[in-house]
Amino acid sequence: MLFSLSILLKRCNIAAMELSLTTHALDSWKEEKRSAYLYRQISMTESDASRKKLFMRLSEEAENQANLWMSVIEKSDSHIPYIYVPDSRTKFVAWLVRKLGPKRIRPVLAAIKIRGLSVYSSLYNTGHPAPQNSGEIEDRHRGASSGGGFRAAVFGVNDGLVSIACLVMGVAGAASTNTTILLTGVAGLLAGAFSMAAGEYISMRSQREMFEYQIGLERAELAQYPEEEAGELALIYMARGMTEDEAKPLAARIVANPKLALDTLAREELGLNPDELGSPWFAAISSFFAFLCGGLVPLLPYLFGNQQYMLQVSIALTAMALFLIGAILSLFTGRNAFKGGVRMLLIGTSAGLLTYGIGHFLGASLI
Repeated sequence: MLFSLSILLKRCNIAAMELSLTTHALDSWKEEKRSAYLYRQISMTESDASRKKLFMRLSEEAENQANLWMSVIEKSDSHIPYIYVPDSRTKFVAWLVRKLGPKRIRPVLAAIKIRGLSVYSSLYNTGHPAPQNSGEIEDRHRGASSGGGFRAAVFGVNDGLVSIACLVMGVAGAASTNTTILLTGVAGLLAGAFSMAAGEYISMRSQREMFEYQIGLERAELAQYPEEEAGELALIYMARGMTEDEAKPLAARIVANPKLALDTLAREELGLNPDELGSPWFAAISSFFAFLCGGLVPLLPYLFGNQQYMLQVSIALTAMALFLIGAILSLFTGRNAFKGGVRMLLIGTSAGLLTYGIGHFLGASLI
C-alpha cells in the first residue's frame, strides 16, 4: 500500500511539473505574440527608415520565438489559441504608440518588455558612433550615469530651499509673528522632507521591481535561446549604422559573456540603465536630508537670529544659497557659473516675491 501511495505521489508531482511547464510556455507564447504585435505598431508609426526596419525585424524575431514556445506546448498535447487576440492593456498601449509615439512612452513599453528602445536615447542620437567592440560598450555604460547621485542631491537641496523660503515669505507677507513663521516653517520643512522621502522610495522601489522583473525575463531567454537574443542585439546595432558583418560577431561575443550580455541586453533592448538603480531606502533617506538641509537655510534666523531682522537675514541667506546652487548646477550644463547663479537667484526671487504678495493680500483681506 505504501509503495502504491509513493507511485501515486510521484505521478502527481510529474503532472504538476508538466502543468507548470505548459502554463509557463503558454504565457511566454502570449508575451512574444504581444511583443510582435506592438513592434508592428511601432514600425508603422516610425518615419525613420532604419528604425522602421529595426522594429519590423524585431517583430519577425518575436514571431519566431513564439513559434518555439508553440512547439513546446504542442509536445504536451495542450490546447493553444493559434490566433492571437491582443488584450485590452495591449490595445491601450498600441493606441498610446499611435497617438504619442514610442519615444514618449518608453517606460510603458519597457515595462512590457519591448526591446530596441535605446535607439530613442539621446546617447545614441544621429552622429554618435556605433560601438565597435564589447570593451567600448562596457566603457560607455559605465560613464552613462556618472554624477547622477550628486545632481539629485543638489536638486533636493534646491527644492527644500525654494519651498521653505516661499513658505516663509508667504506667511511673513500676511504680517504674522516670528513665532508663527517659525512654527509654519518647521511644519512645512518636516512635511516636505517626509513627502520627498516617501515619493523617492516609491519611485525607486517601482523602478527597481520593474527592472528586476525584466532582467529576470532576459536571463531566462538568454539561457533558453541565446542565438535569437544575439540576433536581436545585432539588429539594434545595425539600426545604428553598423554593417551586418560587424554587428553579428560583436553581438555573438557579448552574448557569450553572461554578465555582460545581461547588462547589455537590459540597456540596448529594454532601454534600462542598471547603474541608475540603487537602494530605495538610501534614496529616501538621502532625499529627506537633502530637502532638510535646503529648507533649514531660510529658517536659521528664526532659530538663532536677532528678533528685529529675522526676515531680512532669512532673505539674504536664501539669496546666497540660491546663487551657490545655480553655480553648482552649471557643472552639469557646462554654462557660465556666474550666469547660472544669477538665473537661479532671479527665479527664486520671483517665486518669493509672488508668494509674499499673495500672503500680504490674503492677510489684509482676512483682517
